[in-house]
Amino acid sequence: MVDALVLLPDFSLIALGWLLCRFTPLNRPLWDGVERLVYVVLFPVLLFGSIVRYPTSLDGLLSLGGVGLAIVGSGVVLAALLRAWPQRDASLHASGQQTAFRFNSYIALALSERLAGAQGLAWMAVLISACVPLCNVAAVWPLARHGGHGYWRELARNPLIVATVAGLLANAVALRLPEFVGTTLQRIGNAALPLGLMAVGAGLRFGALREAPRLAAALLAIRHLVLPLIAIALVLWLRLPALQQAVIVAFAALPTAPTSYVLAARMGGHGAYVAGLVTVSTLLAMPGLPLALAAMASLR
Repeated sequence: MVDALVLLPDFSLIALGWLLCRFTPLNRPLWDGVERLVYVVLFPVLLFGSIVRYPTSLDGLLSLGGVGLAIVGSGVVLAALLRAWPQRDASLHASGQQTAFRFNSYIALALSERLAGAQGLAWMAVLISACVPLCNVAAVWPLARHGGHGYWRELARNPLIVATVAGLLANAVALRLPEFVGTTLQRIGNAALPLGLMAVGAGLRFGALREAPRLAAALLAIRHLVLPLIAIALVLWLRLPALQQAVIVAFAALPTAPTSYVLAARMGGHGAYVAGLVTVSTLLAMPGLPLALAAMASLR
């Protein structure tokens, strides 16, 4: 039996961020700075530290990472196919397609530890390590093409890609950080989860989805229906351990990444449309994620 309240602490922080942004002097300008801090510093440190702290064998990276890539890759292909959908504004698809396959890593890491303890955090770090490069490449490509940006430059300076590559290289050379460095990185990374979740809440908005509601519905259906079903089918077919199944299905049912909005806005895309998609995705995940876990448990 899956506890539907497992997400309550995380979504409580999202609600707190929404309340603080709208009803206190801690309004939008403050949270713009918090988002940049989390995206550029705190979350990359958390990602790097998790990969280094919980190294995974090459076999584990290939097997678990392969499942994650199959799930995310399916989302990338399905979202790309929606490009043929007639649009008034081509930037709507270029900006919004990333929400079909990107995932909220703040919630991923917080939830994985609740589901499977330290081992769950390590598994989720592997999934993130394997899938963040694909997600970012697939997200940046249409925006760079649409806006005329330098594609390789955008990839090379993306903090999530840099942190992922650095962590994997550190594991490849068996790097062991001094204790004080590891502790410092852990404390910096610990700040990413609460601040990141509160920043998600502060950025919730619905607005511009009226510009292309059918495209929005299709992208959200991929994120919250198709990908969880693919994940359930894969973990049952591969007969993975029960806790690992839960982590993978939770990964597939996550809300989309709040940094999708930051990326779209920074690269000249339709930021308001993406903000609406992030908002609805976050709300859909509240019942959707526990339901996906319950469905997987009932079919096991």
